[in-house]
Formats: sequence, C-alpha cells, structure tokens
Amino acid sequence: MANFTVSPGVAISEIDNTFLTGNPVQAGAAIIGPTVKGPVEIPTLVTTYSDFVTLFGDSFISGGNSYSYLTSIAAYNYFNYGGTSLLVARVVTGSYTSATSTSAINYFTSSSFTLETISEGITMNSSSSLDAFGALASGSTDNIRFEISNSNTGSGTFNVVIRRGNDVTNSKVVLEAFNNVNLDPNSNRYISQVIGDQTLNYNSSTNQMELSGSYPNLSRYVRVKAVNFPTPNYFDSNGVAISAYTASIPINGSGSFSTATGDIKAGTGATMYDNIGSTTQGLVGGNYDAMIALLSNAEAYQFNVLFAPGLTNDTHTTQITNIITNTQQRGDNLFVTDLSLFNGTIASTVTQAQNRDTSYAATYWPWVRIIDPATAKQVWVPASTVVPGVYAFNDKVSAPWFAPAGINRGGLSTVLQAQYKLSQGNRDTLYANNINPIATLPKQGVVVYGQKTLQKAASALDRVNVRRLMIELKNYIRQISDTLVFEQNTNATQALFVTRVTPYLESIQQKQGLYAFQVIMNDSNNGPAVIDQNQLVGQIYVQPTRTAEFISLDFILTPTGTEFPG
Repeated sequence: MANFTVSPGVAISEIDNTFLTGNPVQAGAAIIGPTVKGPVEIPTLVTTYSDFVTLFGDSFISGGNSYSYLTSIAAYNYFNYGGTSLLVARVVTGSYTSATSTSAINYFTSSSFTLETISEGITMNSSSSLDAFGALASGSTDNIRFEISNSNTGSGTFNVVIRRGNDVTNSKVVLEAFNNVNLDPNSNRYISQVIGDQTLNYNSSTNQMELSGSYPNLSRYVRVKAVNFPTPNYFDSNGVAISAYTASIPINGSGSFSTATGDIKAGTGATMYDNIGSTTQGLVGGNYDAMIALLSNAEAYQFNVLFAPGLTNDTHTTQITNIITNTQQRGDNLFVTDLSLFNGTIASTVTQAQNRDTSYAATYWPWVRIIDPATAKQVWVPASTVVPGVYAFNDKVSAPWFAPAGINRGGLSTVLQAQYKLSQGNRDTLYANNINPIATLPKQGVVVYGQKTLQKAASALDRVNVRRLMIELKNYIRQISDTLVFEQNTNATQALFVTRVTPYLESIQQKQGLYAFQVIMNDSNNGPAVIDQNQLVGQIYVQPTRTAEFISLDFILTPTGTEFPG
C-alpha cells in the first residue's frame, strides 16, 4: 500500500515481478617451437614459407654442422602442400633481447634516433667494420642493417632503408624503405609513427601480452626505440626551418645493430632430430609453457589445428597435457601430437596412447626420414613435422570435413621412408589404439593411413574429419551468434539466426560434409523462462558424413549360363 502525505496527491510505486525464479534452463594453423630468429614469445602470423624464413630463419650452424629446427621443417611442409597462414610462437631458453642501432649520426655527431630489431638474439647483431665493398664482416642473411638517404635539412626529411645484413654497396638487398620521414612529433611523417615504436611483452602472471609504445609497428624488422633529438614544429611561422633543429637531422650513411643477447647455438647439436630426448632441440619442456598458456586465449589467437613438433608424450607429459586441456577448453582446434621418441616401439607407443582420451587430439606414427629443405641432409623427424602438409593439402583440395588420410589426400611425397615398414598386423594394432599409421604402400610410397582421434569411446567424434567438421561449424556459427548478442529477444531475432545458419549448413551438405541437419530456434526452445534469463537458445542437429575406411568386396564365381541379378 502506498504511503500518502497529509495533503491529497498521487503516489506512484514500482513493483518488480521480473526476479529470477531459479528454474532450470533446459568456428589456419599454429605451431609452437624454437626458431633461428624472430620475435620471442610473440605469436606472429606468416602467410608463405618465404615469409617464415624472412622472419624466423631456416637453419643454423652448431659445432661446425648445419641444423634446422623442426618448427622450420613443419612450416615448410605446411606451405609446400598449400597452407595459407601459420601462427608461429617462438620459444627459447635463457634471456633474449633485441639488437639496437649503432649509428644514425646527425650534424651534432650524435645519434638522431635509435632503432631496435623486432627479432631477438645475437643472430641480429651485425655491428662490424665495413670492407672495401661496403659489406659488414658479421652481416648475414639472418640479420639486418639500415641506411639513411636523401637527408634534407631544408625540409627536415630523410629516408630510412632496411637492408639485408650481408649485402654490399653495389648490390643492396632492400627489405623495407620508409621515405620522407622526419623527427617532428607533430607531423604525420614522424619517424615513430611511420615505422612504429610498440613493444609486446608476455606477462606470465596475467597470461596476456602487454603493449607499450604509441604507434603500431609498420615495419616487420625494426621499431623506433627512441628519438634522441626531436624537432617539434620544424618550421617557423615563415615556413623556414628553425636553425636550432637542422643539426638534428641525420646525415646520409649506413648503420648496423649490436648488443642483442641470447644464443640458440649452445648445446643444440646433441639434441636435434632423432637425438631428441627430455632435452629437445636445446630446450626443455618448461621453455614451452608460456606459449602453451598464451595460445589458450581463443579470443586473441584463432587457428584450427595446432602442432608442437619436438614435444613427445613420453618425455614431455606435462606440456602435452596442458595443450590438450587448453584445446578442449577452446573447442575450436585439433592438436596433432607425437607420443614417443625415435627409439619408441609399437608397444611403447601404444602404452602412451592408452593414457590419452580426447577427440581434440590426434597422433601419427612412426617417425620418418626426409631431406631437410634448408640443409639438404637426410634426417629423421617425428610425424607431426610432416603431417601439417597433409592437413594443408586436404583443406586445399577438399575441405576440413574430409579425411586427411589415404592415397588421394594423405600422401607424403617429401618423405623418403618411414622408420618402420608396418605390416597389416602392425597397422591393426596401432589403429585399434587410436594411433594413425604412416604406412608404406606398394607403388604409392609413404601414406597417412588412418584418421582417428584419441577418443576411446566409439562415436562419430573418434574420427578426425568429424571433429574438424564440428570445429568448422562451431567457429562459423559462433560468429553469426556474436552479431545477435544484445539484440532484442524476439521471434524476429530467432528467425534471423535460422535464415543465416541454414544456407551455411546447406552449403556444407552440398560439399559432402553432412547427410542431414535441422536448426531449431523458436518458441519451442525459447519459452518465457528462457527469455526471462536473457538467453536465446538454439539447437542444431547434424548428421556428419562418415568415411569409408573398411571396404568389403565379394568376388562371386558362377557357373556358365547363370543370369546375373538385375
């Protein structure tokens, strides 16, 4: 009842009957590993193998021998077979820092500005004296140098050219050029704005990348660390350069980089290829932990299949467990894992498989011999190093919901031989334990001959093609659903969802991904109780297409004159 005052009037109260009653409410690839160079613990997207080599390198020398990381070989296979984009998360051991520029001399004979390399490690150090041809004694294909040209004190502008570290004066290899930049913070050609000055660092306590700096990095090689002599408002009111500023402009010349720390070469020779053990490629499993944790962030990093060649379940159990846990929680990708080291047997590999039960991971065995694309040497590598090519080719010629296996899509043309030539009985044992055999077939060569996930229970999701189909469906339909968040919860919104999802599912059906489907989002699953919870409920029934893995053929001999059935 309303509480009135002594004098007459109208009392208005508000009665809230919307309290909740408590009734139940019935959609590219990534790789983690060491590389020769590149940004440390900063996942970076590359779109070609050439792009990968430019940013991350391919081979290095240790103890007088050349080696390639499995990361590089896997990237080669992925792009060689048609892969389109790869997210690379570089891991290292020890402390790594960027190299800084050693000269950008101005008319004060001081450095006008300081650049630093985005790539980290001593590989980036190129500081050295020049020979008669203008070459750096420590220049290489993996590091860089820079050049100042067209310096003009009248306009306050100059060009910054990024060159490959081992070029010479008469044969410059220009990687990037930034023309007509200046030192005026108020200009849109300010060097920091044109090149970029931002730094990313991984914060393990928050599992986030923290950003510092004001301008996005438009260079793939360097960023501006500091502008030592800025020239704000370079011209006076008459349009004439202010004399106090003209000496700040750098003079023409070239410069190099130094002071980077972090060496990939120490001790790696004994832990490469088939010598991988608990120490893998010079690293231990814990070196992978930060990037494993970071790639659990589905909003920041999106991919549909993940590889970590060099980690095996028998020696890096914690890391494999963490990746599988993250993959299951993300629900939008498949993890391809290796179970055992090079000395593993069928029995020991089966034992490792028995400890895993998930439809979000798949494994392949045995190891294979290939020609290292960077060193041209024959080397042994785990299956996850070549399988990226199978997935890339499968998606290029068919779709994710086709099986990445068999003669048509599972051929491994870069493989010279498998570690074991598996018999039918061997393949049966492996497949019965959810291990996809790498078979050697007459006239066909080495072929991926299985497509099971590590899920133990018999269901549609114990096959890779069905799991990848569901990943594809969920990723796409989630994007549609994102556009409906905070829209009015009405029949019109429900109908909008159905009209957007149905054509997509029809296209998957036409492309042999589904036998049938049904989308329900209406009053039947969005009653008053659901709406009052501010929820919109949809149900999508799908019948995934199965693969023909066991083909039975009967050859029937009949007497002469017998009529064949119509």
